[in-house]
Amino acid sequence: QVQLVESGGGLVQAGGSLRLSCAASGRTFSRSAMGWLRQVPGKEREFVAAIRWSGETYYEDSVKGRFTISRDNAKNTVYLQMDSLKPEDAAVYYCAGDGTYYSDSPPPKGPLEYDYWGQGTQVTVSS
Repeated sequence: QVQLVESGGGLVQAGGSLRLSCAASGRTFSRSAMGWLRQVPGKEREFVAAIRWSGETYYEDSVKGRFTISRDNAKNTVYLQMDSLKPEDAAVYYCAGDGTYYSDSPPPKGPLEYDYWGQGTQVTVSS
């Protein structure tokens, strides 16, 4: 079965960096969009960043210039480099995969648009 396994979360001071990884198995995602979304208690899961099969990237406005999404198709892995972290970035970060191959559309942003999910990794930012 398809599995997405996130790693790299943890506690960091404001201004610091973390690199999240999402390793996929059971399906090749090199031909599909992958995304990162985050969720804090009491709020809906929100879009953070996504990368199309072509390598084109998309970001939520508040993380532009600070976060970088990338993928290593040989490893079937997607990354989220998070720099200049702020306390408001603290959340559970989820990796997600789109079930569509070679989509010409922008990648999904809403949680209901993704077909595969990881279990989430906690990111805590201290001020």
